[in-house]
Amino acid sequence: MPKKRGRQRSSRHRSSTARAELSFSVSHMEHLLLKGGYAQRLSSSAPVFLAAIIQDLTSKVLELAGNEAQNSGQRHITPKLVDMAIHNNALLSSLFRMTTISLEAPGPH
Repeated sequence: MPKKRGRQRSSRHRSSTARAELSFSVSHMEHLLLKGGYAQRLSSSAPVFLAAIIQDLTSKVLELAGNEAQNSGQRHITPKLVDMAIHNNALLSSLFRMTTISLEAPGPH
């Protein structure tokens, strides 16, 4: 097997976001947790866990909104479709019940 040319970065030089294989910034989550003053001390895994949860939640909402767009014959995800997707999912609906996403109320299909 031929050797790869060039330097390979070791895992200690990679960002925590890259090590966790996430798209959402772990360092940004850490900054927000520290700035918010939610705890006196913070575990090193807390921002990684929070970034993973937010990434997973975002992925699920966008998947459901994409399904709503496809069902209604639209090609783009709009705030109204995101609102409909959340409204039509019992778990997400209860989680976001006090949140306004679009100014149009979701109606029947």
